[in-house]
Amino acid sequence: MRGGNIMNRLKQKYQTTIVPELAKELNLDNLLAVPSLNKVVVSTAFKEDQHQDQAIDLAKKWLAVMTGQMPKTTVAKKSVASFNIREGDILGLQVTLRRDRMWGFVDKLISIALPRLRDFQGISLNGFDGHGNYTLGLTEQIIFPEVDYDTIGKVRGLQITFVTTADNDKIARRLLESIGMPFEKEEIRG
Repeated sequence: MRGGNIMNRLKQKYQTTIVPELAKELNLDNLLAVPSLNKVVVSTAFKEDQHQDQAIDLAKKWLAVMTGQMPKTTVAKKSVASFNIREGDILGLQVTLRRDRMWGFVDKLISIALPRLRDFQGISLNGFDGHGNYTLGLTEQIIFPEVDYDTIGKVRGLQITFVTTADNDKIARRLLESIGMPFEKEEIRG
């Protein structure tokens, strides 16, 4: 919410509790040096044989409702004959969330959407890229409560990328754990 004095609860928790804890844990004197969440990118990809325009319109609607922001279309930069893709074809939709919308989306993802997954045992630790960013793949968009199953057209997967200011995966993982990301438990081998 722009201009209002209502602060997202996760953002408030990050600023008041997590930053001081991480600064102490990482031996940082400057609180501004504590890693933070820079942006969250939510994307979905599709290639329809028929009714591509209708599928794009439906996906734009549920992605906008889910994130609170209109998605942009992503197009092919080159033609790839083996994938039957021509330059300029629409490949998917993408939303980049920052500031309050980002914190609201992450809060909703952690506290509402992920617990709705069937047989949920935590999210995989394999999504880190080596540079402090994490990508989470979801198989269905209907885990978000505002997405109405009757209006989506087709169940689609999502890719959610968390871009952090951390310079390595260990610190990024610690940051994401501190904001509540439910990572799977590592097996202890003896």
